[in-house]
Amino acid sequence: MTPLKKINLLLTLPLLLFACKEAKNENVDAKSKGPSATIVDVLIAGTGNVDNRVEVNGSVIPMETVNINPEVSGRLVMLNVPDGGKVAQGAVLARINDADLQANLSKTKVLLELAQKNEERLRKLLSINGINQSEYDLALNQVNGLKADLQITQAQIDKTVIKAPFSGVLGLRQISPGAYVTPAVTLTTLQQVDKVKIDFNVPEFYTNMIKVGTSVQVQTNEANPKRRATVIATDPQINPTTRNLRVRAVIDGPALSPGTFVKVFLEASKNKTSILVPTNAIIPDAKAKKIIVARDGEGVFVDIETGMRGTGFVEVTNGLQPGDSVVVTGVLFVRPKQPIKVRSVKQLSDIIK
Repeated sequence: MTPLKKINLLLTLPLLLFACKEAKNENVDAKSKGPSATIVDVLIAGTGNVDNRVEVNGSVIPMETVNINPEVSGRLVMLNVPDGGKVAQGAVLARINDADLQANLSKTKVLLELAQKNEERLRKLLSINGINQSEYDLALNQVNGLKADLQITQAQIDKTVIKAPFSGVLGLRQISPGAYVTPAVTLTTLQQVDKVKIDFNVPEFYTNMIKVGTSVQVQTNEANPKRRATVIATDPQINPTTRNLRVRAVIDGPALSPGTFVKVFLEASKNKTSILVPTNAIIPDAKAKKIIVARDGEGVFVDIETGMRGTGFVEVTNGLQPGDSVVVTGVLFVRPKQPIKVRSVKQLSDIIK
């Protein structure tokens, strides 16, 4: 190695050692500083009055409704079914040809009259021991059998007369006089519409507030005023698929047209003091719902229980205390035991528009 090369090497070596030392110091400083703080906004948890009203969809149904079908097959000889007409309970709506049944009834009456005369004659003979008991029993059985036949024929005749089971309004007629009908043919419908019911479904969370006698508010559209309805019954079980409970109520005042769509309002809570947080501040988890609280410059994940829900906010029933700083922005970037930096303190009204 030439003297010049030795001099260059001696001059370069200290520079390399100094550079390595500086790089090592920078790595140590970076490690000592740790990860950078996540910038977040917080909301100071506080209590307030909540007036929660649950809105569900419902449908108007008649108090009573039935399809008018004949019980026997035959040809219509009378049809008294005016479209949309009102009828009273027991009114005759239609008659089916019963000529063969009437003839059979007359025949049975003649045979019964003859059998009764024979039974009377044999009874007198039995009283003087003119015949044995078995002969009289046969005559008596014949009388009883004909009486039973008479009742059967009369019941069949009664089935040819179609009557209104209750007072109500008829639907549109589906058949014409003279047509041959069977029990599968619907002549018309009958509905009791002077008073109507409402069927609606309530989420499982609110089922404890629905009882027989509970009052609810009903509205057909925003232009019409709300009306009162009273719960008369509920399904014995919650639907396992939808997790809803089916409820039936009777509406007060003038009746609505069956099939009308209505909105049903339940007063879930009124002037209730609760802690409210924005919906986007809650982290869904497989086991529980979590929320991030800023404590000592770090984000702490806290398990919570929630109650009612509103537009953009959720009620926290357990796990959060008034005065806690709830992280409302940057939630997805906060990690457990990692530093956070609070940029600003938000109000609930600033987040929920």
